[in-house]
Amino acid sequence: MSKKKPLPQTPVEAEIESMTHDGRGLTHVDGKAVFVHGALPGERVRFRYTRLQRRYDEGTVTEVLTASPDRVAPRCPHFGVCGGCSLQHMEPGAQISMKQETLKDVLARIGKVTPETWLAPLAAGHWAYRRKARMGAKWVHKKGRVLVGFRERSASFITDLTRCETLHPVVGERIGVISELIQALSIRDRVPQVEVAMGDGPCVLIFRVLAPPSDADLSLFQAFAADQGLHVYLQEGGPDTIRPLPGQAVELGFDLPAHNVHLAFLPTDFTQVNLELNRLMVDQALRLLDPQPEDRVLDLFCGLGNFTLPLARQAGQVVGVEGDAGLVERARANARRNDIANVAFIEANLYQEHVAGTPPPWGPGNFDKALLDPPRSGAWEILGLLPAAGVSRLVYVSCYPSTLARDADYLVNTLGYRLVAAGAMDMFPQTAHVESMALFEHTGR
Repeated sequence: MSKKKPLPQTPVEAEIESMTHDGRGLTHVDGKAVFVHGALPGERVRFRYTRLQRRYDEGTVTEVLTASPDRVAPRCPHFGVCGGCSLQHMEPGAQISMKQETLKDVLARIGKVTPETWLAPLAAGHWAYRRKARMGAKWVHKKGRVLVGFRERSASFITDLTRCETLHPVVGERIGVISELIQALSIRDRVPQVEVAMGDGPCVLIFRVLAPPSDADLSLFQAFAADQGLHVYLQEGGPDTIRPLPGQAVELGFDLPAHNVHLAFLPTDFTQVNLELNRLMVDQALRLLDPQPEDRVLDLFCGLGNFTLPLARQAGQVVGVEGDAGLVERARANARRNDIANVAFIEANLYQEHVAGTPPPWGPGNFDKALLDPPRSGAWEILGLLPAAGVSRLVYVSCYPSTLARDADYLVNTLGYRLVAAGAMDMFPQTAHVESMALFEHTGR
């Protein structure tokens, strides 16, 4: 058995050529690619190797010799260790420009398509934006305390956070207090996770507990909730075991003011983490789709109705399709809450292979326009059904550019749609995560 090659100990000096899609600098040493954490394009840096691979190596910056004009001082003292962020050293405007370039590259390289028009990137606030998150917790005997935070960048350890600059301040400024609470519990070594959920108003913290809390523990949770103005839920098993402590139940929700819509949700429901960007995203999607009073619109992967209900304010009829039964139930309740009657929600598996000659998952009938907001895996399985359903205009909201590019290739080069417009959205500032939106129109062929 061959021995693992030891890491070089002497820092290496290099010019950073470009940036990878995951936010690392790219250079070459002796012809071999090296991905360097903390480096920006155009910089000259010293880095140390952190990993050697057959086809590429990895490293991290130890010294910046010539800085990029896009370099800024990271706001968070944990940056570089915490895996929650990867781009705090890059000016926010440059971050979103990089994401737009990533989208351009992926659409051209994987999708073999170029939009007729590039949409200006969508961006909102760069800090304190996260309203949904899942943090780890761990009692560390050697430190004599509980750590609460995200995983470290290159390890499974919990980052020793004191605060978080991307979480909403209601939680981001209370990391230390949450740690002290868990540390005071009799089951401090049996609380591995804290989940955050909030909309426009109250904030819920869901504590995962692997052993039953004692009466004293429950009293500590209640006192913490009262003192901090937060709402405490416990999770003893799977998601179906999540329960509020007595008196802690609260209704979560957020407004889409431009469309006179309020959406209520449960702490475990999928909602966008960045509420301000979500509002801009919904507004842009409706502008692009341009629903008219006579239009019948299809909203696939509709969730709680984030797009469906605003669409129904303008279209003649909207049908939302979602595979999660709980989300469908909440979407119907949201329609009733907003007095929207021209909408129907259908529970259906949009990834199930369609049998030729049978109705599509949303049933019979034609649609003028459609909106797709799929998960990372994309919408490949149902794209071929859209032309037959009469969909002439389609807005595709994507959280993963590679599957958008794959699906755009199929829509344009096989199904006869034009890629009219596309642009990136900065849903996760300070990270390399790229969300985007694209508009397609059928050519009639």
